Amino acid sequence: MPDLGMMTPQHLIYIPSVLVVGLLTGYMLGARAVRADLEQKRRRMKE
Repeated sequence: MPDLGMMTPQHLIYIPSVLVVGLLTGYMLGARAVRADLEQKRRRMKE
């Protein structure tokens, strides 16, 4: 079992910041994909 008392302050800042950056990147890429899909569906409906 790892000793949790040995974590440094840098560790406690680095891991959550990497998670937040990953979440934001995923959200932005996912939102872009959904917008592109909706635009494609709108174009199909116009035809």
